Amino acid sequence: MSTDLDDPRFTAFGLFAEAFTGLTNRFAAQFEEHRLSAVEFEVLMRLARSPGRRLRMTDLAGQTSLSTSGVTRVVDRMDRDGLVRREACPSDRRSSFAVITEAGVDRLDEVLPGHLALLQQWFIGQLSPAELDGMLGSLRKIRDAVNPCATAGTAEERPAA
Repeated sequence: MSTDLDDPRFTAFGLFAEAFTGLTNRFAAQFEEHRLSAVEFEVLMRLARSPGRRLRMTDLAGQTSLSTSGVTRVVDRMDRDGLVRREACPSDRRSSFAVITEAGVDRLDEVLPGHLALLQQWFIGQLSPAELDGMLGSLRKIRDAVNPCATAGTAEERPAA
């Protein structure tokens, strides 16, 4: 085999994937306690952190791990559960907004204390402030290269997550 399997590029991505998977697994049980999937939590967070607590459906797809049709299915399910609602876009009849409801905000309020504790224990708490700053800068750089639509619909003065 002519490819160097010890190439540090494999190691870098492998470590990133392993860390992400480990964190995701730790968060999953806590989300389930609050009757949310990881994707539903992500949608609620994106909406709650957006101006007017709403995003165009296409922008929501760009900011999440979902396709446009996947966002439609998730938002429809969350709408039935009362966590989000759809609003027509007044300037473009082909477009609509997903908007977090008060019930969605309440569900986030239930989830966030435990989620923040897990983030602190297993992620933020593992890094010094300087390491965290460097990692955030690096992740934004990579995110902006591979997913330039990820900040669509956000206010420029707010840092994207």
